[in-house]
Amino acid sequence: MTARTPAERRQQASALPPVPDADAADIAAFLDAIWAESGLARPTLDSYRRDLEGFARWRDGRGGGLAATDRAGLFDYLAWRTRQGYSPRSNARLLSALRAFFAHRLRQGLRRDDPTALLDPPRLPRSLPKALAESEIDALLAAPDTATPLGLRDRAMLELMYAAGLRVSELVHLPATAVNLRQGVLRVTGKGSKDRLVPLGEESQHWLETYLAQARPALAGKRSVPSLFLGTGGEPPTRQQFWTLVKRYAAAAGIDPARISPHGLRHSFATHLLNRGADLRALQLLLGHSSLSTTQIYTLVAREHLKQLHGRHHPRA
Repeated sequence: MTARTPAERRQQASALPPVPDADAADIAAFLDAIWAESGLARPTLDSYRRDLEGFARWRDGRGGGLAATDRAGLFDYLAWRTRQGYSPRSNARLLSALRAFFAHRLRQGLRRDDPTALLDPPRLPRSLPKALAESEIDALLAAPDTATPLGLRDRAMLELMYAAGLRVSELVHLPATAVNLRQGVLRVTGKGSKDRLVPLGEESQHWLETYLAQARPALAGKRSVPSLFLGTGGEPPTRQQFWTLVKRYAAAAGIDPARISPHGLRHSFATHLLNRGADLRALQLLLGHSSLSTTQIYTLVAREHLKQLHGRHHPRA
């Protein structure tokens, strides 16, 4: 069977019947509980909701609700998704949502067993973060037209994302109060509502100061808005809007947009710091990773860079 594209699956999902009331109530109660207990970010909660609602719809068409699912039902659903062309990464995310859902029901005494207990997650191929070369970063950062308020805003956003290694969601949700130009630091609220302080470099600080003095007042008008970065309507750009801008500026800079990922500047920030001798623990703090093992993936990128240098320049490579 030909794999469906994400757009085709979204179109199909929009035509599906509503989630059964009982399942919708169970999902809502679960999401409220894990938000209160773990402080999960909104994108994670939305992802859990979509996965659980998709499973609930599938179960409803075959008899039985989400909460009463057994292991055989999970096997059947995962097999169906595989035939439909869902990727191993998508199935692994689904299984993560199901594990959390049934663990919650066990804690609440609503179930006596966990149907996900003996299910192994799909084997995922190791994918290394894709970083741009430093010369490509320079070209990308110089792409916006800083003679316009929006171009100046975009330059400041790109500079800040690269200088501070921000996630896209962190960047677009920054409040104006997060910036301390006198001390040259940025307060970032990351995953799990955890705060971290990130130093600002001279370039990013210069463009932030210029944006705050020249562009933001024009974009805000007479409105009093808390967000640091604003659009023409006074609202902050969404993640999707910023991502579209990055792709457009990449093309203008002569960079293949297919080589840019949503976290491309963040990955480049981490890789370039390691290439220049940064300490892994310090990098973990700057990126806001809760585990050092998450940060260590960048050492593989740096190692690949060294191998390429060796291959290009060593006389016996």
